[in-house]
Amino acid sequence: MNVNKTDFTQRNVAIDILRALTMVLMIFVNHFWYVTGVPQWMLHAKRGVDFLGLADVVFPCFLFVVGMSIPFAIEQRFGKGLSELSTVKHILTRTFALFIMGIFTMSTEWGMASDVYMSMAVFKVFMIAAFFMIWNIYPKTEKSVRHLYTALKVVGVLILIYLAYIFRDARSEGYMRAGWWGILGAIGWAYLLCAFIYLFIRGNITKLFFLWLGFVALCMAKSSGLFPKEPSNIVYDLLNVLRIESGAHIALTLGGILFSLVITKYSHVAVRKKVIYTCAAIVALLVAGKISNEFWIISKNGATPPWVFYCSAIAIGAYSLLQWAVSKGKESWFNIIKPAGTATLTCYLVPYFMHSIFAFMTFFSLPEWMKDGMYGLIICTCFAFLCLGVTTVLERFRIKLKI
Repeated sequence: MNVNKTDFTQRNVAIDILRALTMVLMIFVNHFWYVTGVPQWMLHAKRGVDFLGLADVVFPCFLFVVGMSIPFAIEQRFGKGLSELSTVKHILTRTFALFIMGIFTMSTEWGMASDVYMSMAVFKVFMIAAFFMIWNIYPKTEKSVRHLYTALKVVGVLILIYLAYIFRDARSEGYMRAGWWGILGAIGWAYLLCAFIYLFIRGNITKLFFLWLGFVALCMAKSSGLFPKEPSNIVYDLLNVLRIESGAHIALTLGGILFSLVITKYSHVAVRKKVIYTCAAIVALLVAGKISNEFWIISKNGATPPWVFYCSAIAIGAYSLLQWAVSKGKESWFNIIKPAGTATLTCYLVPYFMHSIFAFMTFFSLPEWMKDGMYGLIICTCFAFLCLGVTTVLERFRIKLKI
């Protein structure tokens, strides 16, 4: 396919809305640890259980959206006249930033060892402050104030180095180390590989489709135990080093790229045909999920094939509904969550800061009855929109992360 025939110059508003919706849901489900009595269908499935809860759908949908965004981001760079080398450096820089933030945020999940003088709440505040110092979008200027921006970045780097130096994990009292990537790190690995795949294949839908099939096949092979964890297993070690692992995350992200290419290339097709083709794709994925479920359980923890198929179908269905709403002039319906789609990384990190602020407020504690059942879900909803509000305020003050 000739890449030039595929127009990525127009911003796809439905992708922004889907990204925003997914991020708000991610904050919502990530706050379930604070409450009790959450309905089973909203929770993560326990390891080894054949089940797909709401919390199991959010992350794969976000990976799918990451994939959908890659062609737009890369083609727009080329449209501005930026070189392939510049784009490679951009991909590596973004990935490195995600790795660093992933290592730090994941390390905070287990608390701080008792012999460290800094509490975890204080640690998180300094961590988030350093992230903003380093990766904030500073105004472009020729004035001397730009030296202040450079100084802030240097201070941010020094803070992270110091935090990494003093950190001790509460479970093992070990040092901060690579390998604990967390959600951001997992996104980083998927983005790195898929961005390079797209960069070298560009708009070739056929090649991308067979690559997607390849990673789905890898997912099936891993789920079948064909690559057991053995010291002498070279294939398993190679996949682990490259963080391909089961191939599920890559398949989800590549699926997003493939879907973006298709909807953009065939944007001129009549609406009726678009509906038919989209429904056919969703049905095909659902059928594939049903058939594969006869061999493997639906499991986010296991990153199984049915999980990939069902979540891809859900992502396509959600995007299609949002695109329909946008085409009907209903874009304003989603203005309340818009910052989560345009300042997504900021929105994701705000909860870490908010949890620390609440930890300082020892005088304020909700009664237990407000943390249970429906009241608990209301608390989670309020927290998600509080984080969204903080993101909105920060964005208005030109404080916004971008990597």
